[in-house]
Amino acid sequence: MERIGVAFSGGISPTDIVECVQLAEDLGYESAWVAEGHGGDQFSTLTACAVATSKIKLGTSISSVYVRTAPTIAMAAATVDYFSGGRFILGLGTSHKVQVEPEHGLEFTRPVPRLRECVDIVRAILRDGEVSYHGEIYNIDRFDLWFEPVRREMPIYVAAVFPKMLEVCGEISDGTILVWCTLDHAATAARHVALGAERAGRPPADVEVALMLPCAVSDDPNEARDLMREPIAWYAGEFPRYRRLMAEAGYAEELEDVRQAWQNGRTQEAMDLVPAGLIDQIGLVGSQEECQDKLQAYRRAGITLPIISPRPSGTNSKESAMAIIRACAPA
Repeated sequence: MERIGVAFSGGISPTDIVECVQLAEDLGYESAWVAEGHGGDQFSTLTACAVATSKIKLGTSISSVYVRTAPTIAMAAATVDYFSGGRFILGLGTSHKVQVEPEHGLEFTRPVPRLRECVDIVRAILRDGEVSYHGEIYNIDRFDLWFEPVRREMPIYVAAVFPKMLEVCGEISDGTILVWCTLDHAATAARHVALGAERAGRPPADVEVALMLPCAVSDDPNEARDLMREPIAWYAGEFPRYRRLMAEAGYAEELEDVRQAWQNGRTQEAMDLVPAGLIDQIGLVGSQEECQDKLQAYRRAGITLPIISPRPSGTNSKESAMAIIRACAPA
């Protein structure tokens, strides 16, 4: 059975996510991932998923190293791992300045050292049950974990977009998490992860290359594309790094128009300006057969774990998400 995961980043309730994860487990999905955002606490939702399932792996996609301290992340991760019986994957990332500062009132500085230190501290707490740490960012005299973790070693994945962070992933993580990638960028990203692993003396095969693929399934290609317009317009309008990534697909001018419309509150115009060609390049869009073919193309490009991210439609978003999960289920 081919490896595949499913991710949730809004649009359905925490209860609906649990039901979708149960379905994914029944259909043979390897893992289920929950984003950090405004739709509910991801660790709480994943704990609910843990007690409702028995086999599927569960992960964060991602948890920001800014909005929680490293010991808090370690405690949350160990707790979900406890309730899941050792099925948890901790996905970490730096998030974005445009989220961290205005939404949380925190200063977004030195993201790479913060990420490295967070990974070190979380691993130390899980391994030893305690940590004392004095680095560039963290100064911890002593922290104790007051319960026995299910596992002393837990897989930690790191989100990345461009070469520097991709190579850091290869050095320090068990996997990297990508999103909004063309086939060409996916292949390039996999090579940078391998370079980082080799620099650290690690076999590149030890580092998973996972890609979240926003997904809309419909026999009507225009209907499928329309479901992708809002998330793409949002990412292009709000996040400079993702706008730059999307621009590499050859749509820099069009994306600048999207950004301006989005930033000026012209949401529908921004959505309408998203090029159809861009949607086809960075999403999983079309009929069930077309989506399955695109999954295979990403696997050939070096993605070891494709993760579909359903874009629900209509008034019953849970049923819409479930239909996408069924359509993309592993063979």
